[in-house]
Amino acid sequence: MKASDLFVKALENEGVEYIFAVPGEENLDLLQSLKKSSIKLILNRHEQGAGFMAATYGRLTGKPGVCMATLGPGATNLVTPAAYAQLGGMPMMMITGQKPIKKSKQARFQIIDVVDMMRPVTKYTKQIVNSNNIASQVREAFRIAIEEKPGTVHLEFPEDIAQEDCDDTIFEVTGHIIPNPDELAIDKAVEMIQSSKMPLLLIGAGANRKVTCDALKRFVDHSGIYFFNTQMGKGVIDERHPKYLGTAALSSNDFLHAAIEAADLIVNVGHDVIEKPPFFMKQGGKKVIHVNFSPAEVDPVYFPQLNVVGDITSAVNKITAQLEPQDHWDFNFFKKVKEEVSSHLSKYFEDERFPMLPQRLVNLLRNKLASEDIITLDNGVYKLWFARNYICHQPNTLILDNALASMGAGLPSAMMVKILNPNKRVVSVCGDGGFMMNSQEMETAVRLNLNLTVIILNDSAYGMIKWKQEDMGFDNFGLDYKNPDFVKYAESYGANGYRPESDQDFQRILDHCLNSDGVHLIDLPVDYSLNHPILNVMLKEKVNNL
Repeated sequence: MKASDLFVKALENEGVEYIFAVPGEENLDLLQSLKKSSIKLILNRHEQGAGFMAATYGRLTGKPGVCMATLGPGATNLVTPAAYAQLGGMPMMMITGQKPIKKSKQARFQIIDVVDMMRPVTKYTKQIVNSNNIASQVREAFRIAIEEKPGTVHLEFPEDIAQEDCDDTIFEVTGHIIPNPDELAIDKAVEMIQSSKMPLLLIGAGANRKVTCDALKRFVDHSGIYFFNTQMGKGVIDERHPKYLGTAALSSNDFLHAAIEAADLIVNVGHDVIEKPPFFMKQGGKKVIHVNFSPAEVDPVYFPQLNVVGDITSAVNKITAQLEPQDHWDFNFFKKVKEEVSSHLSKYFEDERFPMLPQRLVNLLRNKLASEDIITLDNGVYKLWFARNYICHQPNTLILDNALASMGAGLPSAMMVKILNPNKRVVSVCGDGGFMMNSQEMETAVRLNLNLTVIILNDSAYGMIKWKQEDMGFDNFGLDYKNPDFVKYAESYGANGYRPESDQDFQRILDHCLNSDGVHLIDLPVDYSLNHPILNVMLKEKVNNL
């Protein structure tokens, strides 16, 4: 059969549902083969949009999302989503085209070494040089993408190879079983927890990826140990739980960190040092048990005393079964911290000033969305407010990235979330800077007939960097810009645009958008004036007084 047909057949064999793409001349054979397949082609307006959608598909399903681009600039535009998925533990396959490798037609036009370029940001990258190897290379790429830790793989498919005739061979998809942790490690973990005085549980992204919700909740309910999570571990246990202390949105100097500093042992389930550190270890300080699919990578701020390696759910269940709550455990300080956290987070929830405080937006969205509805975030200072203040009832209901933390991912991620969850309300919250980096995907969202609400937090500046600039004592310089008329911009794509003028006006518009079909964009003026006094000044003072 034709090589491009075999490639598509191999993708179908892996259960691929979608390919997100900006095709070029070198992809045309594959494009023609896709026309005859069960795989749905989603045409994007930029390769980054295609890559971010594929990565989000992988993140939410556990199966590799697939994206496609041409050689040269098409491939270079996939580097950012490749790193996004690789660091974030999201299985994704990239397919890029290439000029004929057996007979040059256009000298060096558009040719760079794409395979070599992709090597630092992928788990596996290969050029297909023989059409009879297509099926085995696709199978191997998918196997590696899914294997812990999940990540990005890449195949380069030259156009002359795509046109060849080849054997009709396909390889059976076989899974793998993650080994159970060693019993000696389980025994040692139980011993360390029971002998500690103030143990604390940390839930990271790896626990979210495998949805160990029930096992972790049983551990907390049985032991009575308090827990917190990283940004990408939000919602693994319902954050309304009485033992929930909060989310480590900052690396230090938050109320939560007072509890972390007081703890003498942290049971760290599913954390990866690629995610921004939720705390810093110190020589001679608290002990840490690392529970994950692979051993901890030793880092100057993270060097656990015990590795419990293997299937996370099995490890947590085994520890719970052996663990006996201890009379000498003292959680009184954690109770005090929880009270401080609850009081602090809710302080500005009812503040109706306009432009709107991010804390107020968080509260409004939490009150108006059901437990199963989903918010996706781009990257900006508002991410800290959502991570700290938004209470997740279920896993993967606040989709944010704390690994690569790339701007421009929020809108494509929301589109993928909506495709996978057509019966849930989906809200994309973006800063004006991040939104503009992939705003052209509004056309894709409208073309796909998605029901989606996009909220742009408009401060006409790179707000996160302005916050850092102020904290470092630098002058306010070089970070302000002008935005387009976002209402007209949305309408030019066939979407609906709104610009609220008060808190009540925003609530009215938001209710309409959440309960109406179509793509809606709300241009919301935001007030970041409290970022510095709260996050940089007040927290440090109050935490030191706890």
